[in-house]
Amino acid sequence: MLLSEPATNQLPGPIGFVLIPQFAVMALASAIEPLRIANRYLQTPYTWRLLSIDGNAVADDNGILIQPHASIADEQALGTVILCADIQPDRYYTRALGAWLHRLNANGTTLGAVDTGCFLLARAGLLEGCRVTMHWEVVDAFRERFPKIAVTQTLFEIGTRRLTCAGGTAAIDMMLSAIAMDHGSELANRVAEHCLHDHARSGDVAQRAALSKRNPVHHPALASALRLLEATQDRAIGVPELAAAANLSSRQLLRLFAQVLGEGPSRYHRRLRLEYARSLLRNTAITVTETSVAVGFESLAHFCRAYRQQYGQAPGADRQASQPGLPLLRDRTKA
Repeated sequence: MLLSEPATNQLPGPIGFVLIPQFAVMALASAIEPLRIANRYLQTPYTWRLLSIDGNAVADDNGILIQPHASIADEQALGTVILCADIQPDRYYTRALGAWLHRLNANGTTLGAVDTGCFLLARAGLLEGCRVTMHWEVVDAFRERFPKIAVTQTLFEIGTRRLTCAGGTAAIDMMLSAIAMDHGSELANRVAEHCLHDHARSGDVAQRAALSKRNPVHHPALASALRLLEATQDRAIGVPELAAAANLSSRQLLRLFAQVLGEGPSRYHRRLRLEYARSLLRNTAITVTETSVAVGFESLAHFCRAYRQQYGQAPGADRQASQPGLPLLRDRTKA
């Protein structure tokens, strides 16, 4: 049975998927496949084009080259544009990309992003007043860079002429939701069945459980202490302060951490802060010095020593290793 024209048109066509170097191919495939399957039942099918900034082939994060249909300069009449990015997308922002996005936005194009593509839309100034989401690994880095933009850790967000998702298989859920808005839940359920996706998850589902819930923690006071450590990444928290917040003695707190987590609270918290630092280094353009300040280390030298202990290399070297083939970012430090 073929279905008629959509009523709400959440995904006006043609759809342009802009491939940013080192994008995640899993997210791209998860976004396209529901459209391909839906087209089996539609009188007016969804149409899409793969684009790159310059029209050349783009390597995903596995090094697999994808040849696009055209460059962004060749496509000026698109109903929807979705930016597909992953590793430090800011490195690939250009004036031409920003100007192109602004022209499309002025013409009524729906703008979207998967995984870390929101960094590019935000850099272009096109997310003011919007509620967006992206992969949990880069949410803190995004908030550090764009504090005025409301960002969640949900699977996807669909708003007025904006749609964003966390990447991975969440792109399937976002597209199923858009298809349901366009053509009804029956078609969306049929597409989900073809994808062997047992049910379409709603957009407000959390990407991952809270940190305290991912640990085998049943003691309520210890869980409270973990929540405080998770929420405080810009400074160190001493044992007396943490114990008081959890309504425990320092001795009780240290014993619980040793018994349940196998390490002390200071070491545990330092690891969280260094994970945050790594996310900042890999997903923003801030310097090593600025990163050290953002995660509350008392000195750059202390930060670099701790980082090397945890990751086996200096912060600047780790940043470069995550972006092979790219020039090292200029920094005020040699760390």
